[in-house]
Amino acid sequence: MAHHPHEHRHEGESGHDHRDTGEHGHGRGHRHGHGHHTDIDWAEMAPHLEAQAELFTPLYERALAWLGKEVTEPGLIVDLGSGPGVVSGLFAETFPGARVLAVDGSEPLLKRAGERAARLGYADRFGTLAGELPGVLDELDYPADLLWAGRSLHHLGDQRAALTAFAERLAPGGTLAIMEGGLPSRFLPRDIGLGRPGLESRLDALQEEWFAQMRADLPGSVEVAEDWPALLGSAGLKHTRSRSFLLDLPAPASDRARTYIADWLGRLREIYGDALDPEDRAALDRLLDPADPAGVRRRSDVFVLAAHTVHTAVKPA
Repeated sequence: MAHHPHEHRHEGESGHDHRDTGEHGHGRGHRHGHGHHTDIDWAEMAPHLEAQAELFTPLYERALAWLGKEVTEPGLIVDLGSGPGVVSGLFAETFPGARVLAVDGSEPLLKRAGERAARLGYADRFGTLAGELPGVLDELDYPADLLWAGRSLHHLGDQRAALTAFAERLAPGGTLAIMEGGLPSRFLPRDIGLGRPGLESRLDALQEEWFAQMRADLPGSVEVAEDWPALLGSAGLKHTRSRSFLLDLPAPASDRARTYIADWLGRLREIYGDALDPEDRAALDRLLDPADPAGVRRRSDVFVLAAHTVHTAVKPA
């Protein structure tokens, strides 16, 4: 497989927990008004992307086990918008007979993916391809048996056209799997004893606004109803299936989970601070204070609860 230079996008979260303010690797720089920038520096995001994917590994493992019942012995698996390659590595572990190709527009993220492959012992069947989706897939030497787009499709302006392009790169009988949608993640009770109850729901509303603007700012952006099975069908694929997978890490959260949550909330504070009312801003500041007993690093009621949805379809043989 070819290796190429370039620039690119990843793992947001949504039902729309489109938490691209922290989760995958891809996108381009886009900005809009109200002080909320929709530009994302994916190389700078790398440590957060890795931490998120590692924390969410149990969810991904269940999703990949489900995929494995449909895709039994794939020769080539392509991770579209791989970011730093944590999930690419899980594919290599789940399908030990497959070659795995991580595709992303960020070369620094792909470098980390390659280093991870070497460290974990599957570098002999792992490759990277840098470039903009979907056009970079013309570089593939042969069709894929499984194409995976984990919360990366929504970083492409014309999602319908991208799915059609993805389908063209599948081998007959091959599977396209996309992870999009689900439910907003939750880390705290509705009433945290600080400010008004429902802080996370209000942060969700700000993220929805950010995500809509991010989509509008993408080159060639096309609005489309997010009926993923229908969109997969319009790409000429058959036998659509959908299933959601849960990550349930109950309170009290581990130190690793607390570090991730603090990083995540800190990112929201940085992006949306000016849009929050003073009471919510003060509550968020206390949650982020490592010395405050009410902060996420010390309180006993912090948890992680998330649901991501996977949609699959098959190319007719």
